[in-house]
Amino acid sequence: MTENADSTTTSFTFQRWVAIIGIALFIAKLIAWHLTNSDAVFSDAMESIVNIIAAFMGLYSLYLAAKPKDREHPYGHGKVEFVTSGIEGALIIFAGVIIIVQSVNSLLEGNIPQKLDWGILIIAVTAGINYLIGYISYKKGVKENSLVLQSSGKHLQSDTFTTLGVVLSLVLVYFTKIYWIDGVVALLFGGYIMFVGYKIIRKALSGIMDEADLDMLSRLSSFLNDNRKPEWIDIHNMRIQQHGSGLHIDAHLTIPWYFELRKAHNSMEELYKLIGENTDREIEFNFHLDDCKPLSCEICQLFGCPVRERPFVKKIGWNYKNIAQENKHDVNTKF
Repeated sequence: MTENADSTTTSFTFQRWVAIIGIALFIAKLIAWHLTNSDAVFSDAMESIVNIIAAFMGLYSLYLAAKPKDREHPYGHGKVEFVTSGIEGALIIFAGVIIIVQSVNSLLEGNIPQKLDWGILIIAVTAGINYLIGYISYKKGVKENSLVLQSSGKHLQSDTFTTLGVVLSLVLVYFTKIYWIDGVVALLFGGYIMFVGYKIIRKALSGIMDEADLDMLSRLSSFLNDNRKPEWIDIHNMRIQQHGSGLHIDAHLTIPWYFELRKAHNSMEELYKLIGENTDREIEFNFHLDDCKPLSCEICQLFGCPVRERPFVKKIGWNYKNIAQENKHDVNTKF
């Protein structure tokens, strides 16, 4: 079993526990809502429903992402993580809308919460468990480059803060007997939940549409600058796609035109190896080799070149902007 397959298996196992714990917390919050008749507790319970649905969707996406490439899916099935994350975001927004509607109705009808002491205790315990699971999920997602675990982790952590807000509102209502605080707090957190859902959808769409990851391009260009070889005259037209926990990198590498095929290929393989050994992600490379032109001499640092036609003018430092440009670099390329 490959390292990537092992990572996917452990992610799947952890996500299964997230789903099981989510069901247990939802039941606890339903009990708290039944005891208190609190809109704030209702809002927390509604988000727990989304947590459960999202957890099982995450399980399904991890199952698909672990499947190998086939004829119909030459790049694998990793993109499904973006789809499920997007659906999760939509569900979160839907839950926010329901919470807002319920809160407005309760404010208009003058709802009075009950047995707040029990509600405070139950909800506070669920908040602590939620945050712990969310923290572990996010850290594991970053380590294994799993968007599903990262999304679940952020969602659970944001749910913790809303839950703490619910606890605070229950405490205020318990001591002040100002019952409209309960509805107002639920209304505010309904809006916050919708904002969290929007951010998850935004990230999922950027992955589906292969939006340029400027941070990743910046890190990669800086690393290549520090380790570049003289025969790597130019790298341009770089594109990075994410497929599950893996990456697909396209680029054009300009090397001296007189390199025979084996030497040219070995030079490209050295570049692959350099990138691969300095990242914790599985990478599929698709580089195109370009031969140098006379204008390349002005930026070429292979000073012992036997066929140089023009003098060296300046070094072009690679950055996230120029490494992604379509055309070869020259002396007019901006740093």
